[in-house]
Amino acid sequence: MKVDESFGGVVPALSASEILSTTPAIHDIANIEALEFGRYPGPHMTPAIMLDLSRRIASHLERPDIDGVVVTHGTDTLEETAYFLDCTIKSPKPVVVIGSMRNSSEPDWDGPRNLRDGIIIASSHKARDIGVLVSLAETLHAASEVSKMDTSNVHTFESLNFGPVGRMINGALFIHRQPVHRDYFEVQDLPCFVPIVKCYSSDEALLMEFAVDNKADGIVVEAMGVGNVPPPVYRQIIRARERDVPVVLVSRCPIGRVEHIYAYEGAGKQLYKAGVIFADYFNGQKARIKLMAALGAGYDIARIRSAFEWHI
Repeated sequence: MKVDESFGGVVPALSASEILSTTPAIHDIANIEALEFGRYPGPHMTPAIMLDLSRRIASHLERPDIDGVVVTHGTDTLEETAYFLDCTIKSPKPVVVIGSMRNSSEPDWDGPRNLRDGIIIASSHKARDIGVLVSLAETLHAASEVSKMDTSNVHTFESLNFGPVGRMINGALFIHRQPVHRDYFEVQDLPCFVPIVKCYSSDEALLMEFAVDNKADGIVVEAMGVGNVPPPVYRQIIRARERDVPVVLVSRCPIGRVEHIYAYEGAGKQLYKAGVIFADYFNGQKARIKLMAALGAGYDIARIRSAFEWHI
């Protein structure tokens, strides 16, 4: 990104080669091949674009002369793309997704350091066989666990439940642990409509009703607390399940897992009895990516449940 006065703000501007030219010393780390995929602001990314990117990366990773891949990405949807890649790329070679919280017109632009770190990680044997990684601000996260938590801080990406998997210290990579869990889906075609419905205090459930009436392929519900929804939302969930629509439950809380311990109308026990799938520690956007990948791989509800409820 770069300030463009004609647009009156920050827009995508730099090519891959221009980004590389900002850090010439990185060519001492590895032989780098710059590939242009697209100049998409984060909010312009879609699952269809992610699938195209995944297939392109997988094709490059099949080449014996490529040891790893670094993807530069806008931070707004970085965690979604990174997790989609984690779900759809099977290669043991490292894939590292990086971004920057400062644009290239700012004096403290963090892009070059993040790029350097990404290339070191993608070149390292230590980063093999642990899935897609996200690296910013010298901190390394599993794509399945990380989320953007601050609108502007350079340390915005955090893995709140489990912590980072590693760090960069003085240009050296340290891996502290493996990701808690990983999945792979052989996606053929993506579903068209998989919305996220966030719960809030209300006596209506119009958004959930809209999703059911408009033939959602699957629905992710961001429940309250440990996994409870208002009664009107519960009744719409029952309608969805009667139509065999997979409904995946997450919590709107940023930390913790969903469980079925309460038993009143709309509570976890009632939802689980109705066939709702519990997504453990996932947030809404990650659960949606996983549900889309599972549906795209042709999974039925039993296999989707097994993929989400692997801890049981």
